[in-house]
Amino acid sequence: MAKQKLSPKAKAAKAKRDLERAKRKDRKDKKAENQRKRRAAKKAGKNVKGKDYDHKDRRFKSVKANRGNDGKGTKREGKRKKK
Repeated sequence: MAKQKLSPKAKAAKAKRDLERAKRKDRKDKKAENQRKRRAAKKAGKNVKGKDYDHKDRRFKSVKANRGNDGKGTKREGKRKKK
């Protein structure tokens, strides 16, 4: 994926938005859960290199497979209740 070509002002605004999003409670909770699961999986001898924890499917997936609602896009993703 090509890097976005943004003006310095737009780049600073995007960095601010991204940081605010990353600091929300739901993102912090998911990050903490991911770290716990990753440590447990490593301890159990599983190879999780290059993989991320999918909070919806509750398993480790490749980074590529863990994007965009499993190829269905994210348009209707928020309407579904989580497990």
